[in-house]
Amino acid sequence: MPQLSDPSLTEIRIAGFGGQGVILAAQIVGKAAAIFEGIHATMTQNFGPEARGGACSAQLIVSAEPVLYPYVTRADILVAMSQEAFSKFVPELKPGGLLLVERDLVRIEESLPENVRIYGVPATRIAEKLGKRVVQNIVMLGFFAAVAQVVSREALEKAVLSSVPESMAKLNKDALQAGHDVGIACLNSHLPATEYDHIPEYAAWLD
Repeated sequence: MPQLSDPSLTEIRIAGFGGQGVILAAQIVGKAAAIFEGIHATMTQNFGPEARGGACSAQLIVSAEPVLYPYVTRADILVAMSQEAFSKFVPELKPGGLLLVERDLVRIEESLPENVRIYGVPATRIAEKLGKRVVQNIVMLGFFAAVAQVVSREALEKAVLSSVPESMAKLNKDALQAGHDVGIACLNSHLPATEYDHIPEYAAWLD
């Protein structure tokens, strides 16, 4: 888990480009926290000049206490699903924070705050292998649940299933589970992100 300056409050930024489901992902995390975990959560969102393809991001505050300020000042967790999102928002990540990236779309090029922990997942590739690229955001949420441990996989699953059409329920549930399984495997391996290809549960999605 992130090393929080205030352990009762977690600042989260989820960012990418339009069409990746960034805003829905943030809404699902907020719903999982507020409705299914019974804790406090707020969300604000920003879009670039285009709904699809333009930059977009969402800010989440998850707290054991009522949230007094709904904006991220220094993120405990950054989920970057595009290179632009990484470059723009990594400077706001706290030292010791948690960085989750879409490994096929993000290169770690900029200098990072001190002691940042990096985890990468091929969310888009996993989604495509499951049948639809559109669930890349749900794969990332499963990975997020395993690695960040801010909300449980069970709460996220309930939030996902209450947020998608019934016809898409199984695909989304499978996507969440796939991302979670990969995240658990990465945590248990104790390997750096550059060596995840050696993890069988991870490598299976790269063929």
